Formats: sequence, C-alpha cells, structure tokens
Amino acid sequence: MEGPPAPSVGTCLRDWEELQRDFQSIQDTHREYRLQLEELTKLQRNCSTSIARQKKKLKELVLTLKKCRTSVPSVKEEMVQEIENLIKERQGIFFDMEAYLPKKNGLYLSLVLGSVNVTLLSKQAKFAYKDEYEKFKLYLTIILILISFTCRFLLNSRVTDATFNFLLVWYYCTLTIRESILINNGSRIKGWWVFHHYISTFLSGVMLTWPDGLMYQKFRNQFLSFSMYQSFVQFLQYYYQSGCLYRLRALGERHNMDLTVEGFQSWMWRGLTFLLPFLFFGHFWQLFNAVTLFQLAQEPQCKEWQKFHSQHRSKKD
Repeated sequence: MEGPPAPSVGTCLRDWEELQRDFQSIQDTHREYRLQLEELTKLQRNCSTSIARQKKKLKELVLTLKKCRTSVPSVKEEMVQEIENLIKERQGIFFDMEAYLPKKNGLYLSLVLGSVNVTLLSKQAKFAYKDEYEKFKLYLTIILILISFTCRFLLNSRVTDATFNFLLVWYYCTLTIRESILINNGSRIKGWWVFHHYISTFLSGVMLTWPDGLMYQKFRNQFLSFSMYQSFVQFLQYYYQSGCLYRLRALGERHNMDLTVEGFQSWMWRGLTFLLPFLFFGHFWQLFNAVTLFQLAQEPQCKEWQKFHSQHRSKKD
C-alpha cells in the first residue's frame, strides 16, 4: 500500500507566500494597534488632567458658596442650595469617570505591587474581576470550614495547625490586595471593611507564630471551633448579601461594582432576622475569646507573653 505523495516544492512556495501575506496583515494590524494605544494614552492623560482641574475649581466654588451663604437673602439661598446639589452630583459623575482612567496606586498597593497600573479599562473586565473576588471568598470560606473541622476533630498536630493559620494569613492578605485593586476600579468598599482584614491578617500571623505549649493547647480547640463557626456564618452572609445586592442592582439602586457587603434597605430585615442570632453569637464568642486569652496571660505557667511576667518579677524584686 503506497503512502500519500510527497509535497512538491511548488506547494511549499505557495504556503510560504500565503504566510507572508498573513504576516504582512498582522504587522499592519499591530502597527494600527500601537497607534491607537498611543492615542488612547493621550486621551487618558488629557481626560485625567481636565477632571483634576474641574474638581479643584469645584472645591474653590464650594468654599466661596459657604462664605456667601450667610449674607444672601432667602430667595438666593435656594439657588445656592441647588448649586451645591449639582456640585455633589458632578462629583459622583467624576467618580464614575475616574473608574475608567489610570490612577496612581495607594500606599498599600505601591508597597506590594509598585507602580503597576491596576486599572481595568473595560466594563466587562471590571465585572469579571469583581465576580472572581466574590467567588474567591466563597471558595476559601468552604476550604477553611473543611480544614478547621479536620484540625479540630481529626488531626491534633502543630504542623496542620500551622498550615491552617498560614492559609488564614494568605487569605486575608490576598483580600486586602484584591480590595485595594477594586477600590482603584471604582468599587465603593467601606474603609472599616478593609481595615478589618488588615487586623485579621495581623492576628492570623500571631496565631501562626504562637509556639506549641500548654497555653496554646488550652486555647487551640476554642480557636478552631470559633474559626469553623465564623466561616459558616460568612458562608450564610455571602448568600444573603449577594441576594440583596442582586435585587438592588435589578432596581437600579446600587453601583455595578459594589460588593456583597454594600447597601441596606428596609425589606432586607426579612432575611436578616434569620442571620442576626448567628451574628450576635459570633460577636459574643469573640468577646469570650478575648477574656480567655486575658486569663491565660495571667496564669503562672504562661511563658509566651514575656512582658507580663517580666513586670511581675520586677515587682516582686
């Protein structure tokens, strides 16, 4: 049985000529892309400069209106109030505009990523990144429930405990980075929410570096049980808040880049009444953890907190 005939030199030449034509088209397209990119960069720079100039003039106008407010008659007072309302509306418009323009990273992102531009220019890219952030929280919450359950009931090893605590440090640290990027892209994340994750990163680091000993073993089961419960409550919160946020977006009352921790309306109480007992119990459990740690620090066998014992010995001397 004979195989297929060998390709001729003429066939190879025709294939090469076709590749050459495609290559020339690719070069032309790439050249056009670079020109458009340079033009886009100029437009971004001009737009950012114009917005900054307008915002500066608006601030000066607000200060002028405050000075004039006490000396204007009641008729003009309504005009001043109307201008102030329009200024607030204009500031909101600028906020939405700047979400699609490159901006300098904040201090935290500058320390972590340097001067890399993290602004996503398309609406689809912003939504995709925000959706990935939400899924990241959900998946890690489930993983934390499983690992904390394993450490609490199946494995009693400092190695597995350290793995769990390291995962907590990485999780909260990653959240702070992702939330800073979301803020750069127009998300209205509350400052207390990000600050809470900074504190959680630090406390998880404390648990990671806590040496194994009597005090650690006394607090271990309580901490793992609390971690398991906290992850379970976060799992419930995610589905409650995502449902509320979906309804608010459908009603047109929330920004598309808002997170599952944003917004509250009166109708939300119907679902929140189910969550409130879990939330209050979690807060009381945190208080119980603080009291337990304070009591452990006072025990004579405690050697992890050297400060208390050094002060105690100096008083005895």
